Amino acid sequence: MASAATVPPPQGNLKRIVAASLIGTTIEWYDFFLYGSAAALVFNKLFFPDSDPLVGTLLSFLTYAVGFAARPLGALVFGHYGDRLGRKKLLVLSLLLMGGATFAIGLLPTYASIGTAAPVLLTVLRLVQGFALGGEWGGAVLLVSEHGDARRRGFWASWPQTGAPAGQLLATGVLSLLTALLSDAAFGSWGWRIPFLLSGVLVIVGLWIRLSVDESPVFKEALAQAEARKADGAAKAEKLPLVSVLRHHWRDVLVAMGARMAENISYYVITAFILVYATTSAGVSRQTALNSVLIASAVHFAVIPAWGALSDRIGRRPVYLIGAVGVGLWMFPFFSLIDTGGFGNLILAVTIGLVLHGAMYAPQAAFFSEMFATRMRYSGASIGAQFASVAAGAPAPLIATALLSGYGSSTPIALYVIAAAVLTVIAVAAAKETRNRDLADVAVPTGPGADRTAAAPEDARTV
Repeated sequence: MASAATVPPPQGNLKRIVAASLIGTTIEWYDFFLYGSAAALVFNKLFFPDSDPLVGTLLSFLTYAVGFAARPLGALVFGHYGDRLGRKKLLVLSLLLMGGATFAIGLLPTYASIGTAAPVLLTVLRLVQGFALGGEWGGAVLLVSEHGDARRRGFWASWPQTGAPAGQLLATGVLSLLTALLSDAAFGSWGWRIPFLLSGVLVIVGLWIRLSVDESPVFKEALAQAEARKADGAAKAEKLPLVSVLRHHWRDVLVAMGARMAENISYYVITAFILVYATTSAGVSRQTALNSVLIASAVHFAVIPAWGALSDRIGRRPVYLIGAVGVGLWMFPFFSLIDTGGFGNLILAVTIGLVLHGAMYAPQAAFFSEMFATRMRYSGASIGAQFASVAAGAPAPLIATALLSGYGSSTPIALYVIAAAVLTVIAVAAAKETRNRDLADVAVPTGPGADRTAAAPEDARTV
């Protein structure tokens, strides 16, 4: 009998699931990236005014990094309850937490009004953002992966991934529009608050769509089987999803963490740090830097589904390796083009960087989903992805800014990204191809001595 994972759902229902995940992740990433852009552009003056400009930027990026520190905690909490209660409920909660924190940042008094309490409150709200995003990613990609047609899982699961460039596009577009319409004084005084307050409207739209979709059929099937075994007295004592992940899937967690290094670091260097480097070292205006990221993010959005579809044809690993190797090779040309100060060269540098990043990011959703058993999949995918973000994306703009301050050159920054690319190539090369795995059957070993990477023992079905 065909499993839930192998029977393609009705096309209209699948598109609604994809839309719900995409819109939700777009809003969450809009909130998260908006903070990153504001940290690069205005937060150093509003919340750390007594510091040297570059030191103020470092402090601003430090609060930015704090959000990443909370993401593993979000992954643990949301992963645990997502594997116990389902994907949908936790996705609604993550959206509420992220939107509420972002809206509150838009109302936050600055250092000039309440002194040191301002950066403290900013940090607390950033922690809430990170906690929410730590739980969002795993649930969003699993909801699509577990609904979708197995033959095109890479394509369909890549759509929630486009929420990152869509959120970046939206955040950068709003900031770019405001900086074009407002004077620097007006933007620094009150204009920066508008994009944060808009989050309240976006959350209402996102909730309306997310509440209309069904729970993952693969999860419901696995839960029903576990409940049936409990009723028959055949099931073993249920373990915590985290314990089961670390017992049966620790190799997959390490692979996922390694795979995230180049993807995460390169993205935040290309989209967040670029706003600092282009304006301070290359003499590019803030508006020009924002516009280059805006244009490149639109291309990034368009190529992610194409990379996802390619991973359905040739596999997750080959596409991922193209991106990792490509990003490493692109770093020196990337900074050389920016140093020219030309708008066209800036667009070319960022666009090619993000296209190569998309080759890693697109197959990531299906790749990570296919590694883990159903009742520990939310925990496994989230832990692997979000724990890596602490060492990768969190300090990336901070490290890049410190290297620029210490050496006055882009060379150490390029080498930093190249080192991350080498780690990712090693991790992905060590992984097994997952393209043909059935999400409903991934918990069953294929025979004696079956590889436990991406295949847990039979008792994992009770987890």
